[in-house]
Amino acid sequence: MTNLATLFQKPIDRHIEGVIKADDEAGLQQEVEEYVLTNEVAKRLEQFLYAYNNYQGANGVWISGFFGSGKSHLLKILALLLENRQVNETAVLDMFLPKCGDNEILRGDLKRAVAIPSRSILFNIDQKADVISKTQVDALLAVFVKVFDETCGYYGKQGHIAQFERDLDGRSQFAAFQQAYREVAGYDWQFGREQALLEGPHIAAAYARVTGAPEAEAMGILDRYRAQYKVSIEDFADQVNDYIVRQGPDFRLNFFVDEVGQYIADNVKLMTNLQTIAESLATKSRGRAWLIVTAQEDMNTVVGAMGRQQSNDFSKIQARFASRLKLTSADVAEVIQKRLLLKNEAGIQQLTAVYAQQHNNFKTLFDFADGAQTYRNFRDRDHFVHSYPFIPYQFTLFQAAIQSLSQHNAFEGKHSSV
Repeated sequence: MTNLATLFQKPIDRHIEGVIKADDEAGLQQEVEEYVLTNEVAKRLEQFLYAYNNYQGANGVWISGFFGSGKSHLLKILALLLENRQVNETAVLDMFLPKCGDNEILRGDLKRAVAIPSRSILFNIDQKADVISKTQVDALLAVFVKVFDETCGYYGKQGHIAQFERDLDGRSQFAAFQQAYREVAGYDWQFGREQALLEGPHIAAAYARVTGAPEAEAMGILDRYRAQYKVSIEDFADQVNDYIVRQGPDFRLNFFVDEVGQYIADNVKLMTNLQTIAESLATKSRGRAWLIVTAQEDMNTVVGAMGRQQSNDFSKIQARFASRLKLTSADVAEVIQKRLLLKNEAGIQQLTAVYAQQHNNFKTLFDFADGAQTYRNFRDRDHFVHSYPFIPYQFTLFQAAIQSLSQHNAFEGKHSSV
């Protein structure tokens, strides 16, 4: 047989990111082009898109799957799709539609969803919450406020500074303040706000020039903001709704949150906060703010475990996250075969000949029994061609190994985003 590399449709030595990162803008074209839409995911997408296009009260989507199932990749694709991001001057929808094949229902639903103007906020919650303790009552809310402030162009790292900027913006004075600050300080406000503790005189001078307030009164303006700053879930939902209303009548703001399940873990307070955030966004925006999250466990498992431990009723959050996309091991095998192991015509012909010669020996060579289970062998010729050079049982064996590592906390934070 010829060199193994010549059998494949795509170069097997091409670079592929082993971990899909929510904040990674590099390689977007490859991530979209090489995304494999499995039959099972296509069915789940149809259900989600129907709910998205025909809002009926539930604005939450729960994507679950074990470590390595592709949930973070799916989340990122959805974030790019719904706002129809341009990647290298090509709309993501145009790159994705060919994957739908002859599924006209899915194609139509995608086009309807993309026609709704929207903006996607995609982030890994553990990564964004690095400086925020989960023991704080508002730990989850603080992350949402931070990423929303950053989306609005405000300083998300310091909530009181972001609120100062938002108030100036509300009075149509923020642009003038930034110009005044540049003239006073000699550098941009985006740089100065990172060193706000040292910038008191410059901030006071710029603020006084824009608002007409006495400079002495303007001194310490950020200190007063810090002392008074607080934000509730209701305040956050109001701010989101105000932003949505300013964008236009049909506009939607969608939060795509990676690894929520791992961040929340068994913390009942965080789970309750997630429920309240989703609920408040739905109520205030009337379905124009959606919350799409990923977790390793499906919702019934997470909620069931918490309910038994805490005797809490989580029926509300189950109703709020009515759309659920569960990725399975079958999806993973299909992705591997279509993304990594796809053969060219010459490869198919050579492997067909190998199968014809050797298929009677496969049962002897590759049937193993460990006393508890029988490992899968090749079903037929096509299965052999699609799987080669791997044997079907190796897919499930590797997945089981990764799952066990994950259960023992081998992967945490941004490194779990696969």
